[in-house]
Parts: sequence; C-alpha cells; structure tokens
Amino acid sequence: MAKVLEGVRVLEQGTFITGPAAGMLLGDLGADVVKIEQPGAGDPFRAFKGGLYSPHYQTYNRNKRSVTLNTKDDADLALFDEMIRDADVYIQNFRPGAADRLNAGYERLREINPRLIYCAISGFGQTGPAAGRPAYDSVAQAASGFLGLLINPANPRVVGPAIADSLTGFYAAYGILGALHERHRTGVGRKVEVSMLEAMSHFNLDAFTHYYSAGELMGPYSRPSVSQSYVMQCADGKWLALHMSSPEKFWTGLAEAIEQPTLLQDPRFADRAGRIANQEALIDVLGAAFATRSRADWCARLERNDVPHAPMYDASEALDDPQARHLELLVETTHPQMGRFRTVRPPVSFDGERTTDVVAPPTLGEHNDAVLEPLRARLRERGEAASAATASGALEDSAAA
Repeated sequence: MAKVLEGVRVLEQGTFITGPAAGMLLGDLGADVVKIEQPGAGDPFRAFKGGLYSPHYQTYNRNKRSVTLNTKDDADLALFDEMIRDADVYIQNFRPGAADRLNAGYERLREINPRLIYCAISGFGQTGPAAGRPAYDSVAQAASGFLGLLINPANPRVVGPAIADSLTGFYAAYGILGALHERHRTGVGRKVEVSMLEAMSHFNLDAFTHYYSAGELMGPYSRPSVSQSYVMQCADGKWLALHMSSPEKFWTGLAEAIEQPTLLQDPRFADRAGRIANQEALIDVLGAAFATRSRADWCARLERNDVPHAPMYDASEALDDPQARHLELLVETTHPQMGRFRTVRPPVSFDGERTTDVVAPPTLGEHNDAVLEPLRARLRERGEAASAATASGALEDSAAA
C-alpha cells in the first residue's frame, strides 16, 4: 500500500456521510484516522439497519480507528484535548454552533494546537440566512440546481445515491490536502470550511457556465442529447449504455454492428446536428434493433466495431467484469469481531502500486484502550509532576520562613 499520508494524524468527529467520507479518503491515503464518537450510540449511521455496524456506516468508515468520548465531560475533554495536541487535522460536520457547545470550536482547538488543520463541513455555510437550516443530500442537490438535472419529468422522484454528501466529503479532503501542503511552508494550520451548497454548486459548474455564457438553461436531457448517450434494452431483458459523442467513426461502427448500413443516409441522422434534433426518433430505431439480440451478443458486436459502450451492470455484476477483476477493484479483509468485509479499493495508484489492503470499519470504541490509555498515562504523569512541583514550592516557602 502506498501510504502517501503516512504520519498524518486525523481526528474525525463526523456523523452520517460528509465528515466520515472526508476522513475515509484521507485514511485511504495512509493517514491515521481516529473517529471520535459518542459513548453508547456512536455515529447515528451505525444503527440504520439495526445494531451498530450497518452497511451505511461501513461504506464511509474503513481505514479508521474508533474511540468514544463525551467532550462535555471534564475527564473525557481532557483526553480529547491531548488528542488535539498531537493531531494534524480535525474534521467535524456539525450544524454551525454545535462544535462550540461540544468544546470543539475552532478558536479553542487552535489555541491548543496552532498547527492544526481544522475542517468544518456544513449544509449551507457557517453564516448567512440559511446557515442554521438542516441539510441533507437531496436538499443540497435541489438548492444547487443539480437535482433538476436528474429528475425524469415523466416520473418526478428523487433517484440515485447520496451524491451531494459524498462529493462534499471529497471537496473537504481536497481543501485539507491543500492546507497540509501549505503548512509544510508556513508551519501554521488553517481553518478549512466547505458546505454542501458550495460543493454541489461547484460540481454543477457546467449548467451555470451554459446559463451565464449562452443563456441556456439545461435540463435532464440536455447533456445526454448533446453527448448522444443512450441506454438500450436487449432481448434478454438486460441493458447496455452507448455514448456516441462526436466522432463520426463511432456512428459508422454502430450502423455496421446493428446491420443497418444505410442508417446514416437517413436525412434525420446524417450528421450530428440531425441526430441531436431527432434523438427521440433515433431512440426508437435503435431500440427496435437492440431488442433482437442478447446483451452479451451486442457487447461483442459493439466491441468489434469500436463503439463506445458498456453493459449497464448492477452491484452484483460490475466488479465481476474481467476488466474490474484485472484492476483488482474488489478488496477484502476480515474484522476480528464482525467477520468478512468487502469494499472497492481507492482508485488512485502511485508508481503503479495499487492500494489493495484495507482495514475494516471499527466497532464502536474498538480502539479506546490503544488510543486513550497512553493519553491517560500522560495526564497522570503531568498531574503528578504538577503535584510534586507544588509540594516542592511549599517546602521552599517553609524553609524561607
């Protein structure tokens, strides 16, 4: 494993997705990530399927250690402060103001450790008229203008995974890495802030550029129409995707694959502009053709003709594809208590080295002894030293008297 962040200590006091996703990304790069959780319940995502080890929790919490602390308790707060003294990065995704109530506000932690990179993730930002509003994935997608690009007008309902949550975690990690790089030069930490609204607005950059540059409001079919993207159902009920883009050779190859060499002689489909303008008619033509053969047959034909395509897999199929197996995308390990854990490895390789080893998500408080006991010992030693110094001072005062 290429641990490019080896030696970096990250404290993550995150819940649900945004904070834990940022911590996971840093852990994937080799940082030592310690997840700080409330005693008893921990991250609320733990219990989404009952118990304290749900698939939701597992998704964003590999390559971490877990300790339990109640930072409103004086003894636990002292341990937390010791952890802050040793940390490089602290991550939280509380609503604005909550961190201060938990004794984990920026000013307090910065005073303890001026080198600390403090990352605060929020829904709508730390200030402003919407700062205090609750925010979840679909809320951020909608507020940024992105959700409207996903909704099928014929069946308007929210679809897909937690894009805003995950991407905000990515942007948070991106900001943290920038601040860590700067600290090598300055020796001073930074306060890194990112909100779900800001992250999704940036991710929606294409729609805003089209609007401000050309006055064009994009909709759910705008990009698929321009990029000439299709999904087709095959004779066996399975689906595949086509992305034809602009090179004419791809269309020539598709016409050969479906055995309709005159397809591009049809005035409606003779050039890119025509295919965009008549996409619905083209979908009907292609749909009828693809309904005649199995997906495997079509994939073989499309590959022979160099047509950009892929089977539309579900999660039970995708990582069994020969290319996915070649890339070793599926990795696994065994947790000593929870058993087998399988996940997708980090996608980045360094000098040709893939990260194929993984640490299973921790159980609640799994590392309390390993992480907290040395800190307790340090506090005891410091207390004993302070007591000894006080006693020595009292003796000196007595002798002087």
